[in-house]
Amino acid sequence: MSPILLAEQVLNGLQSGVMLFLMAAGLTLIFGVMGLINLAHGSLYMVGAFAAAAVAGLTGSFLLALVAALAAAAAAGALVELLVIRRLYAKDHLDQVLATFALILIFSEGTRWLFGSFPLYLDIPEALSGTVTLPGGIAYPAYRLALIGVGIAVALGLWWLNARTRLGIRIRAGENDREMIAALGVDISKLYTLVFALGAALAGLAGALVGAIQSVQVGMGEPVLILAFVVIVIGGIGSIKGALIGALLVGLTDTLGGVLLPELFKLFTDPASAAASGSAFASMAIYILMAAVLIWRPTGLFGARA
Repeated sequence: MSPILLAEQVLNGLQSGVMLFLMAAGLTLIFGVMGLINLAHGSLYMVGAFAAAAVAGLTGSFLLALVAALAAAAAAGALVELLVIRRLYAKDHLDQVLATFALILIFSEGTRWLFGSFPLYLDIPEALSGTVTLPGGIAYPAYRLALIGVGIAVALGLWWLNARTRLGIRIRAGENDREMIAALGVDISKLYTLVFALGAALAGLAGALVGAIQSVQVGMGEPVLILAFVVIVIGGIGSIKGALIGALLVGLTDTLGGVLLPELFKLFTDPASAAASGSAFASMAIYILMAAVLIWRPTGLFGARA
């Protein structure tokens, strides 16, 4: 494999990783603060993508589409927390799984009723539709570079929110001792709603951004949700830093595994068998990575030690 092609795949892995981070960051915040297993998080990703596609189709503005995605996903998240999730905090994880799985079905059928079963398409903004020549002669799509930049900016913003603001102090305190901060006068219900809406908005933003390079369709959030859970297990529950590092590891492992493993198997077998075996092992690579991390550190890379 040529160095240029390898560099392009590394960039693809980084782009995939930062989009996974937007999903995983909200999910790890919700689980870390609330102790809630939210299987419907992928549905909020889908809500953001459909909202962006609908608004872009009406207005032709990609920026307005992103604003709509953030607003729609945050509003849907806040509504879900108020009407459903709030009743589940005292329940065990099985009840949470069943209830949020039901929400997946409700969101999917509701979206199909509103938009139909056919995929929608979100155009890349004209300003980012070309390629950028990077050092080494690498021609890489400008939009994918912008996605990497957006992911890094969101990561820095979340770090600032978590480390430098009163809300961040409350979120970190809620992760450690929610009863104590409630006793100190913090309205824990409002905090939960705000955290849930923030996590939903991040998922919606990811859905809108990815919707410009993939089709927007019902059920698009479920495969990403599985990867997001892998990310927070690797990174450590409740850790924004862990979500970022875990997402980058998963993105790079998934992308490079799909390219390099078939080439590796060609050293031992014929090209057809190498392609089949390499693809099969590539699909397993992120789970092997997760297992290796858990063997070495059961709480994840940046999770609190038991």
